[in-house]
Amino acid sequence: MIGMEYIDNKLLYKKLIKILFFNKINIVIYLLLFFIYINNNAFSENFFSDNFHEHDKWTFITDNVMGGVSKGSLNFFKSKDDIIAHMSGEVSTKNNGGFIQIRRELKNINLTKLESISFLAKGNNEEYFLHIRTKKTILPWQYYSVKFFVNDKFSEFILPIANFKKSNFLLPSKVLSKDIKSIAFVAYGKNFTADLFIKSINFNY
Repeated sequence: MIGMEYIDNKLLYKKLIKILFFNKINIVIYLLLFFIYINNNAFSENFFSDNFHEHDKWTFITDNVMGGVSKGSLNFFKSKDDIIAHMSGEVSTKNNGGFIQIRRELKNINLTKLESISFLAKGNNEEYFLHIRTKKTILPWQYYSVKFFVNDKFSEFILPIANFKKSNFLLPSKVLSKDIKSIAFVAYGKNFTADLFIKSINFNY
């Protein structure tokens, strides 16, 4: 009986060692996954923000530059601790027009690792667009865009660079982040009243 008890204990010991060994492996795997998760999240944080403190960085543009008759304005106002940009106006497709926009140049900003652009926006239950221009968009009507829909409450929009679509076949299909030179919020493509509020734009790894 003692011999059998010794053998049983030895087998039990081996099983325990085996269980502990695999548990250690699992712990190591979980730790590795945890650190990978933390690392990825660190790189998804914003590395550049525009909170509209420098109003002169933004320009209001209409289709008047090409003979259109759309009109509007860009205004900034403070709400608690936030500065909000308000683009409003009447978009008209007369005379081959059809847009108003606010644009910011992105000179001297390293966007090589840019993966997405995020912002908070609200408006009048209409569809708007975020345009980006790159070193490849040579002609005035060339751009890459993503559309977004706003309601009367501020919502966060996260727009991956990979989702931006080219405006015509002459452009490369893929946007290279390092080539981005400007962004613009655009009311475009139909006759309607534009009323868009934007705050807290982030450029994210």
